[in-house]
Amino acid sequence: MTQLAIDPCRCPLCGQPNACAMATPKIGAEATAPCWCTLVDFSADLLKQVPEAARNKACICAACVAKSQDAPPDPLQTGRT
Repeated sequence: MTQLAIDPCRCPLCGQPNACAMATPKIGAEATAPCWCTLVDFSADLLKQVPEAARNKACICAACVAKSQDAPPDPLQTGRT
């Protein structure tokens, strides 16, 4: 079975550019700037959605993070009904 190459500059969930500072070549001071993702909390549920092949190889984009934060909590995950 052929496996597709993982693009570290694209979100593994939606395929859009992820603006990852680690994957995008930068010059000068931009090279040492931290990535936007260091300022955001990624839920365990969101991280579980990343395909196994892309884990630790491609970052989730800000739009997918925001969308996951807007979603109502799953009562099965929180233990509430």
